[in-house]
Amino acid sequence: MLDIGAASASSASRDRITGAGWRIVLLASLGGTLEFYDFVVFGIFARDIADAIFPSTSPLVSLMASFAAFAAGYLARPLGGIVLSHYGDRYGRRLVFLWSVFVMSGATLGMGLVPSYGRWGIAASALMVALRIVQGFCLGGELPGALTYVVETAPRIAPFVCAVVFACVTMGVAAATGVSLSLRTLLTPAAVPVYAWRIAFVIGGLGGILSFVLRRSLEESPEFARMRSLASRQPFRELLRTHATPVLVGCALLAGTAGFNGLFFSHMPAYLAGVLHYDPRQAVYSQTVGVIASALGILATGWLGDRIRPCYLLRLGVTLLTVLAFPFYSALDARTANLTVLLTLAGLAAGLTNGSFACLLTDLFPTRIRFTGVALVFNISFTIFSGTAPLLATTMIREMGTVTAPALLMMACGALALAGSAWITRYGGHVLVAKGTWTT
Repeated sequence: MLDIGAASASSASRDRITGAGWRIVLLASLGGTLEFYDFVVFGIFARDIADAIFPSTSPLVSLMASFAAFAAGYLARPLGGIVLSHYGDRYGRRLVFLWSVFVMSGATLGMGLVPSYGRWGIAASALMVALRIVQGFCLGGELPGALTYVVETAPRIAPFVCAVVFACVTMGVAAATGVSLSLRTLLTPAAVPVYAWRIAFVIGGLGGILSFVLRRSLEESPEFARMRSLASRQPFRELLRTHATPVLVGCALLAGTAGFNGLFFSHMPAYLAGVLHYDPRQAVYSQTVGVIASALGILATGWLGDRIRPCYLLRLGVTLLTVLAFPFYSALDARTANLTVLLTLAGLAAGLTNGSFACLLTDLFPTRIRFTGVALVFNISFTIFSGTAPLLATTMIREMGTVTAPALLMMACGALALAGSAWITRYGGHVLVAKGTWTT
């Protein structure tokens, strides 16, 4: 009886997370917040950057060039994920955390200081693209590393701690839109397109340096520390040999989340102001409220994920995004509903999929190759479905001649995510099985 009682007490203690554990989770999440701020702020100021660095006689072509540079950063993410996750799975998570945020901070500061096209010509455009690629390379290992780290710190409450990470990341987007709104309010209209995006990049770079300093106190992931001697020498090769199908399932599973994030976080500001001609400050304010609502929805979904199977929550979320995409874009165009209300409802609906996908993704891979698996799936999915979304949406508007064309992109991503969710029960079970009640 004593042994049974002790075992029960031990199990109960593993279901909770200590204060030190929460500190680890929050520090891991902070890096994602600051790095996503750095990454997304490019999309928020895409039109101003286009005018300064990628000028053209056609405003739409100039904006497309800016979004192409945005997509270039995403194209670097899979390579960054492969390289950084290799070191994370072979030598540990901590060093990857430190150096990814440090290098990205330097790139972000550099982007704020790039001379204009009028001064450097094509060299200015090339430098901006190069720094954007460095950003993408570093981000390729940042968020997958954070998800891997917190799951291995608190596997018994994996849905909630994963939701905390992505809620903090989402708040990084809110911080970027908040900075944009503040700068557009404080600066004169003539100064906004010249200085606002530069100031925003400098703020992000300095915040990243602060994150680097705070993260130096992090210790190695407990789960990795226990199996360090068994670490894979070639994690990427082992992943493709033993878990190729879960990689494909994960890529499909993340399509809805990635597609929504590319459209809502990166494309929406330029779309509202440049295509639908909303007041830029009103557009940024409404988006900020929507992003905060999404972060709250993510936290609520993570809490529910400890009580309801996360795959059910994800399916509900992508179904809502798919079914409501066309009515949402139609209402934006016709102005039949308040902009803030529309973006808030969209953010809440997306909270269901954004708050459940991460724990399902980590559940597809064992500890030995988890960082590599999560990084590969995350970066491929976000490169294909999120990084190209602003450029694809803008191109579709031009070619199809309708401002509601982005709805088709969201609907396709949602349908693919629903298809992927049908396979996660078969290939999951490496994390959530610890709950003793379900695998996915």
